Amino acid sequence: MQLRIWGCRGSLAAPGPETVRYGGNTSCIEVRSGDTLLVLDAGTGIRALGNALEGNSPRVIHLLLTHLHLDHVEGLGFFRHIWNPENELHVWGPPSPVRRLQERIARYLSPPLFPVHLTDIPGQLVFHDAPEGEWEIDGIRISSGPVSHPGPTIGYRLWENGRSVAYIPDHEPVLGAELDELPVDWISGHELAERASVLLHDGQYTEDEYPDKVGWGHSSVAQAVTFARRAEVEQLIVFHHDPLHGDEQLDGLCGRAAELWNGTGAAAPTLAFEGMEIEI
Repeated sequence: MQLRIWGCRGSLAAPGPETVRYGGNTSCIEVRSGDTLLVLDAGTGIRALGNALEGNSPRVIHLLLTHLHLDHVEGLGFFRHIWNPENELHVWGPPSPVRRLQERIARYLSPPLFPVHLTDIPGQLVFHDAPEGEWEIDGIRISSGPVSHPGPTIGYRLWENGRSVAYIPDHEPVLGAELDELPVDWISGHELAERASVLLHDGQYTEDEYPDKVGWGHSSVAQAVTFARRAEVEQLIVFHHDPLHGDEQLDGLCGRAAELWNGTGAAAPTLAFEGMEIEI
């Protein structure tokens, strides 16, 4: 599998001179395996992905949504793929006991929030509840399951040829407890991440910021490192950068993650950035 990051900002797109190196677009990752194209989340980064695919887009694309907060779906209406009536987009997302996935997405993709009704989009959109447990798309094994974040939220793990990537971009693994002291059965998302080749994980806050954000559904960089160490992953990539954190502050957080990781014997953590390519 080959991954390319088109957006890794959290909560709100943050373009401008202070976010040039890490990027200001919200969550979107392209995943390629042969002729198969999967997309993880549809934040503002999916617009640039669609532009890059123009004229060379596969007819069928699968979009895997972790949850329906605006920063993870706001780019969907600007994804060129869905405006071609010959194309299919299969949208997978967290199930809800209240409304179908299509109905929940239509609350955004309809007036007055969007000028076109979801049902009037010319491309063929097919909606699926992501099943809990293991499943498959075109030979790529996928595992999905609930993780701790406000509202129905899931994480994903993708396998191919014995290698795997876990994607948990919005996540607060524990509340009111020390992450490094809990049994792993009590840690949200541990099973999805355990011994993954690469883990892309929420690290929105500094250690000083986090105490005022407890319960908001996001992790500090220190928690991301501790979670990755408990899960024994090979490589941690910190994701979902705060819109208030510019490039220089993110450089400092990258250094802090490496400091906390020291001595594990695995590759030092890095921070996600737009244009980053990852071979699994």
